[in-house]
Amino acid sequence: MNKQLALVVLFLLILACMSGYLMSQPSMVGRVGIDLFYKQYKFLKTWWQGALLVFVVWMLLMFLQGLAQKKLPVSKARLLHAIMILVAVVGFYFTWSDFHHSTTHRWLKSRFHIGAYLFWVGCILVSIYYLLQKKDERSHEKERGHIVVQEGGPAA
Repeated sequence: MNKQLALVVLFLLILACMSGYLMSQPSMVGRVGIDLFYKQYKFLKTWWQGALLVFVVWMLLMFLQGLAQKKLPVSKARLLHAIMILVAVVGFYFTWSDFHHSTTHRWLKSRFHIGAYLFWVGCILVSIYYLLQKKDERSHEKERGHIVVQEGGPAA
């Protein structure tokens, strides 16, 4: 694992902990609602369980987008990362809209909302990380159909 990737993963871990903590802090009405009606979300009441779920989803995205970064040509990989950013922005918007237009979700209050928004921010950060990555010169030359000759013989 290179240093940049390690820093991104560490930052995402911290962000996931913040998201999990904030989502574990709904209002009293929100807590009662989760206990009585939305029992499938009880795991969000424990900060580390929510943080773990968020972090696992981000690591899955990192793995899949990293695989795409390695296997796809540069232009297609960049398009995929841009599409993923667009999907995350749309998800952010729908989350915001739901929290502002659904009475039961509005009752969860701002701490919970911020935790959910951080999930989408993390998804965007994963894609930005890969958009800013540069493939090595051999990958660019292979994509263009050129043969790269390095000192000591042809490239592998």
